[in-house]
Amino acid sequence: MDWGAVVVAAGRGTRMGAADNKPYLKLAGRTVLAHTLEAFERSSSVSSIILVVTSGEQRKAAEIISVEGFCKVTLIIPGGAERQDSVYAGLAALSTEGVLVHDAARPLVTSEQIEACCRAAEEHGSAALAVPVKDTIKVSDGNGFIVATPERRTLWSVQTPQAFSRQELMQAHREAQEEGATATDDAMLLERLGRKIAIVQGDYANLKITTPEDLPIAELLLARRHGKEINND
Repeated sequence: MDWGAVVVAAGRGTRMGAADNKPYLKLAGRTVLAHTLEAFERSSSVSSIILVVTSGEQRKAAEIISVEGFCKVTLIIPGGAERQDSVYAGLAALSTEGVLVHDAARPLVTSEQIEACCRAAEEHGSAALAVPVKDTIKVSDGNGFIVATPERRTLWSVQTPQAFSRQELMQAHREAQEEGATATDDAMLLERLGRKIAIVQGDYANLKITTPEDLPIAELLLARRHGKEINND
């Protein structure tokens, strides 16, 4: 199966409280976006990347891609009002059979994780990177009181990338649009159609840059990763 990637960098990043959107913040001397795209650039499965950015930021993204020398980004397009709109625009711009959808704000993703998602999706139809939940989770009644405690061993914290048949994911998006359904990730849209999504064991280091506290944590994790690479040489 040939694979393309839709990397979504069109969020507003209001919780960061920064002047720049999250993809353009500096992480260990490079932009968050550069770290993210590098993993897909290195992946032997991924042939092309559609980068979806906030409207008006195409030139800024193009400069990063040029400086970094990324060759697989074939198109930079503006995103929509919601994440679903941005992903669908990226899907429509691709021509590959398979698609990986990834949030640009997860810069610590690895090419190995990308490859694992591709293999699982080729075997099972769809796949999503995820990690087991560490904490005990409570369900509230909406008024500040606990009403249930789900069994922790069945709970996973989903990440990206998530891998699908591109045509099937496009159909799931179209049906959601017609029915006015919203989802916080693409796997939810396939779940609505009764599809099963295989879980691919991820890594807790594949965190999403959401608040200012996440950047120094990501820098520490990167430093440890590079240190291990140096020690293994």
